[in-house]
Amino acid sequence: MPVVTARCPYCYGQMQVRSLVCQSCGTEVRSNFAFTRLLQLAPEQQRFVIRFVVASGSLKEMAEVLGVSYPTVRARLDRVIEVLRGEQPAESERRAAILDAIEEKRLSAEEAAGLLHRENEKEEGTSPSKEKEA
Repeated sequence: MPVVTARCPYCYGQMQVRSLVCQSCGTEVRSNFAFTRLLQLAPEQQRFVIRFVVASGSLKEMAEVLGVSYPTVRARLDRVIEVLRGEQPAESERRAAILDAIEEKRLSAEEAAGLLHRENEKEEGTSPSKEKEA
């Protein structure tokens, strides 16, 4: 079953939940539901938090489990903290999610480059140039 996240799996924009359905009786509730802070995290950040708690908050143990350096674990934890505090701007959050997706091989470098290019165009207020057909 896919992990629930507040981000679009394609462009990493903000998702919105509008319906909940009971698996037992089929009752459906429609509304605009808010995500909890933990669901604001990308799936890989959610997995990181679970591993971090299981490791009793030991950055050293996390580095060993993940096979990365202590500073890398610290940087990942800092990004999680920024998201949970709401300090990371949406654009920065999307960029970080795109880069994480490359690292986890969920996106190719070409796909990520296209998404990052669109992010830059949004920030600059420009639209993609359209070539005229001959």
